[in-house]
Amino acid sequence: MSARLNGVQPYALGLFRIVVGLLFACHGAASLFGVLGGAAGTDGGTVDAGAWPGWYAAVIQLVGGVLVLLGLGTRAAAFIASGSMAYAYFKVHQPGALWPMQNGGEASAMFCWALLLLVFTGSGAFGLDRLFTRRSSTTESVERTPVTA
Repeated sequence: MSARLNGVQPYALGLFRIVVGLLFACHGAASLFGVLGGAAGTDGGTVDAGAWPGWYAAVIQLVGGVLVLLGLGTRAAAFIASGSMAYAYFKVHQPGALWPMQNGGEASAMFCWALLLLVFTGSGAFGLDRLFTRRSSTTESVERTPVTA
């Protein structure tokens, strides 16, 4: 059973990455464009362009979420996105109360840890990272192979 589960692990990780990236990008799109219910705390509106920290967080959410969703630069995008969620939790939510259930910071905490996990695991299956790594490692192996006549 364990061997079977280990065999599908890259696919489960790839699906996890896709879902986390999609949900994260949706938060950014809601804040920037007012779609999907709009920005939190604005009654369906958007955050003001350039407003600190909301607008910058929304840009990180949208761009980082799309990159994570596609599996393109996953580790770097997830690292920056995870840091932005840690900032959101400790600067916005945690001063209101200690526990996420009390301060409304569950989403920030979950995104922070889910994205941090992707920093260490990489993109898994279905990611563009794998496509580029496979292509570059194939190119390197072809270049290293001595040609004999």
